[in-house]
Amino acid sequence: MSHHAKDLLALAKAVIDTEIAALAALPSRLDDEFLHACEAILACKGRVIVTGMGKSGHIGNKIAATLASTGTPAFFLHPGEASHGDLGMIVNGDVIIALSNSGTSAEILAILPVIRRLDVRVIAMTGNPHSPMAEAADFHINIGVDKEACPLGLAPTSSTTATLVMGDALAVALLEARGFTAEDFARSHPGGRLGKRLLVHVHDIMHTGTDIPQVSPDAPLQQAILEMTRKKLGMTAITTADGKLLGIFTDGDLRRSFEKGENLHAQPIAALMTAPFRSIDSHSLAVEALNLMQAHAITVLPVVQDERVIGIIHMHDLLRAGIA
Repeated sequence: MSHHAKDLLALAKAVIDTEIAALAALPSRLDDEFLHACEAILACKGRVIVTGMGKSGHIGNKIAATLASTGTPAFFLHPGEASHGDLGMIVNGDVIIALSNSGTSAEILAILPVIRRLDVRVIAMTGNPHSPMAEAADFHINIGVDKEACPLGLAPTSSTTATLVMGDALAVALLEARGFTAEDFARSHPGGRLGKRLLVHVHDIMHTGTDIPQVSPDAPLQQAILEMTRKKLGMTAITTADGKLLGIFTDGDLRRSFEKGENLHAQPIAALMTAPFRSIDSHSLAVEALNLMQAHAITVLPVVQDERVIGIIHMHDLLRAGIA
């Protein structure tokens, strides 16, 4: 490794160490102001509006998104645009979170007097408890750092990381206080993997009606195989004339019957079927069907209600739905 490469790695390590040190100091800055800020947001009848300029604005966008996805209605407002009409987004009952490491952001200080005429609470998140923004706010959360990781001490690095982490601390504290659950999280993330695992039920993806393979208990093996081939689910249900499910016959049952050397042509399917069998309810989560299949090394389940088969769910259905 060249001397230059070693220097680059050493510098990268120093940046990381500096930012870790900045984060390690954050817990000591948590005080009653943080608690009061949480209480103000929990009591908020409107929305939480996060604002910040430059790099603080980028962090503010992320904080607003995290709040919104964890049970606190929130959005980001650019302070520059606010001076040109977007202040109309703020209404009585809102809470403002204003971000600035120095606490002297001219754009934010320019709109604070107007905001103060409304019935809103202002939370300043700065690195200087005596800054103009901190003094003008109802509550101040200290995100001060000893130094930036930038060797020039100019580019926001440690300070933006500290702001981001304090935002996460605020969001998670509020999440816990609201009793926000994984199911609540999934409702705001329906397109994500977690959302699918917590929102998709068996009845949403199961095969129903004429797509259900089924034969009578006295049907010959050939008829059962033809039904399995037509419906392409690797199994057939064995049902009575009134629809009661007696058992199932799968590709695996067929192979096991051959291995046993049984006279397959002489026996009705009822003599070869699996009974009792594993099944699932249509109102169960699809992920429960996946867990059942994985636990018992099977790929298909009948969906049963009142002893009748109302659907079939296959591993392929879970894969298509993004559950597996």
